[in-house]
Amino acid sequence: MAFFLTSISHAVPALQFSTTCFHGELSSLSSSSSSSSSSFMGPRLASFPSTFPGKSSSFGKGLVVYSKRISGLEEAIRIRRERELRTSTASQRRPPLRRGKVSQQLPVPDHIPKPPYAGTKILPEISKEYQIHDAEGILKMRAACELAAQVLDHAGTLVRPSVTTNEIDKVVHQMIVDAGAYPSPLGYGGFPKSVCTSVNECMCHGIPDSRQLQDGDIINIDVTVYLNGYHGDTSKTFFCGNVSDAMKRLVKVTEECLHKGIAVCKDGALYRKIGKRISEHAEKFGYGVVDRFVGHGVGNVFHSEPLIFHHRNDKPGFMVEGQTFTIEPILTLGSTECITWEDNWTTLTADGSPAAQFEHTILITKTGAEILTKA
Repeated sequence: MAFFLTSISHAVPALQFSTTCFHGELSSLSSSSSSSSSSFMGPRLASFPSTFPGKSSSFGKGLVVYSKRISGLEEAIRIRRERELRTSTASQRRPPLRRGKVSQQLPVPDHIPKPPYAGTKILPEISKEYQIHDAEGILKMRAACELAAQVLDHAGTLVRPSVTTNEIDKVVHQMIVDAGAYPSPLGYGGFPKSVCTSVNECMCHGIPDSRQLQDGDIINIDVTVYLNGYHGDTSKTFFCGNVSDAMKRLVKVTEECLHKGIAVCKDGALYRKIGKRISEHAEKFGYGVVDRFVGHGVGNVFHSEPLIFHHRNDKPGFMVEGQTFTIEPILTLGSTECITWEDNWTTLTADGSPAAQFEHTILITKTGAEILTKA
């Protein structure tokens, strides 16, 4: 379950340009750069006095043209992404996501151990303690993560047109409590359901409701279980019926980004390598990496340090053997800016473009990372 950052320092994207001042005068953009969302900005024109130091005369206004040479691959990616955005909008013609009816939260039997926040509706602060486990703790983490993976795998089989996300929540809830575990999202900061279901343009934290899944939807199902005092956290984006090629590609690349990030993890590795590797792969396909939601330490506590940034960043810190945390990148077909509904949870892309997410809980080892939530 991703954690939302209200304010962070944004890394500068590799291909982002902005209007600047040159010799005290504002540059004016040519008509070829009509969209600020494009990864390439065309020639930039600057008008300024051509007076040189030590000279008393001025040669009037000079015209300087700035341009950026781009490779054929970069141009092909840009063209394909624009085509995919047009295709996704024109061919789907689906209405924007609307809130359905949210039913009452489901009960958890009294004999099942509950996390400290259960029943309080208080959003816990991020714990500053890194979650590094001994042998017994690792065994318990494996058990919790194995259950989460099994529940997620089963939830994916429920995805089909006409099924409601509320029905998915009921099945997930029952499967978790039948295993003697607690559904971690339930009651966390007042979250009313046992699983997050994020459809189409919903980036994350979608609340299950009465909306029926439609043919062509994509849905991220985010499962976290609390078993024997430990949380296991995982998510995956599933296809509902006949999904467009553009959305299939987005989902495929998002999953690849997750595994690219995991591949750099090991004892002593810098956390920032994760974001670098994810961003490099996403940019090859012209996708945006959402920077407002991060991975996190997980174990006895649901959310703790370190925060795992999925975009390029210069954050300090390195991984330690025995440590567990999540990696959970969100990629979008369009803007990475987001809006949040009044429920304070459901977060959508600002432009309504599709978003996809994948998540694993991993254990840092001496030579790499063990995926604990692998099905």
